[in-house]
Amino acid sequence: MSKMSYSSASMGSGSRTARRTVEFGRTYVVRPKAKHQATIVWLHGLGDNGSSWSQLLDNLPLPNIKWICPTAPTRPVTVLGGFPCTAWFDEGELSEDGPNDVEGLDASVAHVANLLSTEPSDVKLGIGGFSMGAACALYSAACFAQGKYGNGNPYPINLKAVVGLSGWLPGARNLRNRIGSNDAARRAASLPILLCHGQCDEVVPFKYGERSSQMMSSAGFRHIIFKSYEGLGHYTVPNEMEEVCQWLQTRLGA
Repeated sequence: MSKMSYSSASMGSGSRTARRTVEFGRTYVVRPKAKHQATIVWLHGLGDNGSSWSQLLDNLPLPNIKWICPTAPTRPVTVLGGFPCTAWFDEGELSEDGPNDVEGLDASVAHVANLLSTEPSDVKLGIGGFSMGAACALYSAACFAQGKYGNGNPYPINLKAVVGLSGWLPGARNLRNRIGSNDAARRAASLPILLCHGQCDEVVPFKYGERSSQMMSSAGFRHIIFKSYEGLGHYTVPNEMEEVCQWLQTRLGA
């Protein structure tokens, strides 16, 4: 599929001096094997690409779901000492105060929204991801509730499900302050979210996933489930994916 570019100027950030263009990599699509009832964009982790996840998702017993697996732009990543690799946004040390790179997050979340915007109107829409991809999925959930991106532009997608594996919400500490209006609270309360995290995660420590879940819950995301896995590091295991499948079947009727 064609590569897509976004610039901060085209997204209305108003900062022409900080303009930068990011180029997203290849998008992999897993077509539904039966009646198309839901579409989920699934976001890979740092340094990965859409291909590896598309192969795993293709083998799940969810015949009514279409999976869209994009590839992040290649960019210098602070936490890797500036080494360039595929990343949805720049990340330094993990922090609940951030996010450090709102521009990068907004660009990636807008790319995801654009991928979902052309889906049929009768199809339910969701976003999921692993690690940094999960961070993007949860940031999308926050944008959906607020009705806008971090830069203030309107968020256009009506989300029905969000899944985050081994991830965190960038800027979780400030979330409650940003969901003040009745409309935002209603959207937050309407969105089912499943978070899964290994207790032995050495990359995104368990406490970040747990605290993100707690902060989202206290901000008004009432339908949030947090599942912990004893002995699990920074990877997925079959029983975790089985629970993801069961949850999606229940929430999306897929």
